[in-house]
Amino acid sequence: MFLRIHPENPDERKIRQACALLEKDAVIIVPTDTVYSMACVLGSAKGIERIALLKKIPLKTARFSIGCSNLSQLSLYTRPLGSATFKAMKRAFPGPYTFIVPANNNVPKWFMGKRKSIGIRVPDNRIFSAIVEELGRPLVVSSVRDESEIQEYTTDPELIAERFGKSVDAVIDGGYGKLDASSVLDCTGEAPVVIRAGLGPVEELI
Repeated sequence: MFLRIHPENPDERKIRQACALLEKDAVIIVPTDTVYSMACVLGSAKGIERIALLKKIPLKTARFSIGCSNLSQLSLYTRPLGSATFKAMKRAFPGPYTFIVPANNNVPKWFMGKRKSIGIRVPDNRIFSAIVEELGRPLVVSSVRDESEIQEYTTDPELIAERFGKSVDAVIDGGYGKLDASSVLDCTGEAPVVIRAGLGPVEELI
């Protein structure tokens, strides 16, 4: 399925259509404020297994992030955060950042494995936010970007559909994506540490 959704004024009917798929363990490709991402609903073991297969990553070593709609929802899946981390998140979100934080028991154990931390995002994208708000649950997300080589399919949803359309349940066209991934900050210590400098400026967050 190829769904064109207006990036500034998402069609509620199409958002519900995408959510109906996700509720049935679907894997879809969604726009974010960085690159397009594969996504399934948090709690879908089948969806996460499919993303791992598509990414050719062993499920046991996969490091997928979860995408939330706001800080309130994010806090449902993390252990209490330090003041430095919380302040950095308030400045960063919504925006092109991934924060690695200690996870709590609301994140399924089978998803976490032996890890105690998880990457969390709040993308500044109305389509993404509308889907998460309609679901009432976060999405598990993993970029379609090939880390070894920048490919055009990461920006053009029609090319993404050509490459992945038969492997996923839907591709959402929310306009051209970006080539740069999110900035990643590790917040499992006393203060945020930059793991990857991506699209989001990090100087004011650390």
